[in-house]
Amino acid sequence: MTVIGGEVAAGFEPVREAFAENFARHGDIGAAVCVYRYGHPVVDLWGGIADPRSGRPWTRDTLQLVYSVTKGATATAVHWLAQRGELDLDEPVATYWPEFAVSGKADIPVRWLLSHQAGLVALDQPVPLNDALAWHPMAAALAAQRPVWTPGAAHGYHGRTWGWLVGEVIRRVSGRTPGRFFADEIAAPLDLDFFIGLPADERERVSHMVHSRPAVDLTTVAPELIPEELRDQVAAWSDPDSLSNRAYMVTDPAAIDFNAPEVQAAELPASNGIGTARGLARMYAALIGEVDGIRLLTPETLTLATKEQAAGMDQVLVAPSRFSSGYQLPTGDNPMSGSNAFGHNGRGGSLGFADPELGVAFGYAMNHVISGPDDVRAVSLVDAVRRSLT
Repeated sequence: MTVIGGEVAAGFEPVREAFAENFARHGDIGAAVCVYRYGHPVVDLWGGIADPRSGRPWTRDTLQLVYSVTKGATATAVHWLAQRGELDLDEPVATYWPEFAVSGKADIPVRWLLSHQAGLVALDQPVPLNDALAWHPMAAALAAQRPVWTPGAAHGYHGRTWGWLVGEVIRRVSGRTPGRFFADEIAAPLDLDFFIGLPADERERVSHMVHSRPAVDLTTVAPELIPEELRDQVAAWSDPDSLSNRAYMVTDPAAIDFNAPEVQAAELPASNGIGTARGLARMYAALIGEVDGIRLLTPETLTLATKEQAAGMDQVLVAPSRFSSGYQLPTGDNPMSGSNAFGHNGRGGSLGFADPELGVAFGYAMNHVISGPDDVRAVSLVDAVRRSLT
């Protein structure tokens, strides 16, 4: 039986039970979950093994890479700049990044970058990985790239490119790299344990990720045996030239080892944020209210930041998706806590979000990356939070 550390407030015992069940039945190796309610922590739990290679246990201060949950942190930095009047999301990107105004992109507003409408999900020529980690070569490649659809006419998940696109706008406006800007303006005031670009002296706290694939690879199954609602999606993943695959082939090599020290040290504002579940929940709590006297966004800014900008069939995911200006909005596959929630999930199970109606902020981070529809860990925790509120 996995030893669970931390505490829960009275009434939130179902979250502890669901967390323990994730270890017993749903594949968690090492994980943490944190919930804030009205600016105060009501759940702060951790348990399991941080590094299966050595047996190092997961502790209160273990850090975890959370993949695309990072996008929610980066979006928060953008809206903080907009709130200060330093950035207008409806201005063309080229206003801040002049080199971007080529190949049919002169009129793309910043908001379309945030909401995955720019059509810049892929590159004609992938960038060597070491160059991409160095930042400027990838930013230059995206500035030169022609969109793969008419900007604003559709939306599709910019899984990898989003970070360089949005991050370069942050860099041009603030004069700081996106990771440095987040550290200075968001993380430091709130004392968040969350980094976009891991400092060398934090490396020993990071857990080691373990990846699992679905029991059945649907791309190897005869089409007539695949459920009809999944056939288009499976066909896209089976086609190496589809946007579903090209969106993740923007570096050479395309595969990125997110356990590697050089990858964790780089700034990838779409995908390599490293922190604690506590740091995620605390950030989202400060978006919807005060945390120790600090509120990140005013109610007016938050309303604009979380307004739906794109919805419907996603050109990359080949499934319905919904986005505000940088945050995911609830769908059937990603319900969060209800219709008023906003946030972002990450590859293999991690999740951070807030629900202003319920006064709830949530963070979940784990080192067992499970691909496919069978992963119920985050959903079970969110369901337990909802039960605790009734």
